[in-house]
Amino acid sequence: MKKAIVKIGGKQYLVAEKETLLVDLLQEGTKELKLDALLVTDGKKTTVGTPTVKGAKVVAKVVEELVKGDKIRVIRYKAKKRVHKENGHRQKYTRIQIESIA
Repeated sequence: MKKAIVKIGGKQYLVAEKETLLVDLLQEGTKELKLDALLVTDGKKTTVGTPTVKGAKVVAKVVEELVKGDKIRVIRYKAKKRVHKENGHRQKYTRIQIESIA
């Protein structure tokens, strides 16, 4: 099974064909991604790029946009001052499916 490392939105992901994964929210209206591979392996042979592998492309399809992640609670507290503040945050993601690694 072919695997590759790709860079999406400043983060690197290890991907395989027919795999789905959550990445940071992509630009609205994106339907298909063509990504350069930083590393490609087929289980026996591994090719490392400088910085990308020549001729290696990863094609991904956007399955779902605006997927909300788990809520994160952020609490600020100052001891002995009776001061505390609580905020919440839910990160937005895009779900993509890897179609092929060529």
